[in-house]
Amino acid sequence: MSSHQSIQHIQNISKQLTILQNSMDDLPPQQQEQIRTILDTMVTALSNLQLSYEEMLSILEASEIVEEEMLTKHQQTLAAYQHYYNLFQLSPMASCVTDANGLIIEANPTFCQLLNISPTYLIGKPLAVYVIPAQRPYFRTLLNQLAQMEGVQTWEIELCPRKKEPFIALFKTMVIRNEFDKVEGLWVSVHDISQYKQTVTPSLPTSQLPHALDGLRVLVVDDEADAREFITAVLESQGVSVTAVDNAVAALDILEQLHPDVLVSDIRMPDYDGYNLIKKVRSLEAKKGWHIPAAALTSYVVEDREKALGAGFESHLHKLAQPSELVDLIARLAGRKSPD
Repeated sequence: MSSHQSIQHIQNISKQLTILQNSMDDLPPQQQEQIRTILDTMVTALSNLQLSYEEMLSILEASEIVEEEMLTKHQQTLAAYQHYYNLFQLSPMASCVTDANGLIIEANPTFCQLLNISPTYLIGKPLAVYVIPAQRPYFRTLLNQLAQMEGVQTWEIELCPRKKEPFIALFKTMVIRNEFDKVEGLWVSVHDISQYKQTVTPSLPTSQLPHALDGLRVLVVDDEADAREFITAVLESQGVSVTAVDNAVAALDILEQLHPDVLVSDIRMPDYDGYNLIKKVRSLEAKKGWHIPAAALTSYVVEDREKALGAGFESHLHKLAQPSELVDLIARLAGRKSPD
């Protein structure tokens, strides 16, 4: 039965009830009154039923319009996604998408060719696997800092493709967030800059290189294991003797027995942060009669830098800095390199 027929049927029933009301003259008055009351109730109920039915039809019509609009938008979204996915796949720029932990979700053919690996084998693998072992702690540190990153970031990472020589790669990265601003993944484009680096990097006399740090003793304080491993690996590769601890209290215990050449401390640590640590260190220096050049490691550039320098640190370095910047910083603080 169509909607029009249903409404017509309700109207016909109402008419029949009206006719019935007008044909009760032969009945006793009391009985007529009882029947009229019942019939009036039925007529009112039918009228309400017709109204509800018409409202339901209006809602259904509106729902159909909304559903049609949503279907159209969905089709447009799918078409746009397919368009950009095709651009991603056909791009001459090596690109991939990872989840928040660095597992590869998508990779275009150019990226697969760069790493000399088939797409079927690459998907689901950690991108860190293709980073040279010495830089994996640094790469994991970068992944741990994704929530604090805004806009396009530039990383310099050395990659190790399958059955080929490692090469220096420039990563252009952008964090992917959901509607709640939570990190869901990372978009990465990769450029092989090995030849460019060889062309533009002048060869320096050994005496000028910042890695002439043999014999230096550095105390590293950071509650993140990846950060400690990264800093330790970078500095030990330059001949530095590194002592690394995960909290400020442990650092103060070591300073009672050891006089390091440089102190490198994270700022934002639980319970006892880097600001409290440097105050204690400066007080300890007065008792010991020596001075320790200190650098602050931070995730925030402007406000942390000013506060760190004001608290007693001589220098400041962002946690996302390149390994060469860390080595250069240690060299300057230890007096192994002339200030710029």
